[in-house]
Amino acid sequence: MDDRDQNEWQRRRKMRSIGIAVALGALVVIFYIATIVHLGSNVMNRPL
Repeated sequence: MDDRDQNEWQRRRKMRSIGIAVALGALVVIFYIATIVHLGSNVMNRPL
């Protein structure tokens, strides 16, 4: 494996890691929004 192949492999690995991180972040945001919608707007008006 020459230097060009190794650089390409590292670039693909980095792009895959970024893609996984973005997908996980989007999933967290979707679950957060779904939870807030499910609980409704009264969740902030409850007594502490």
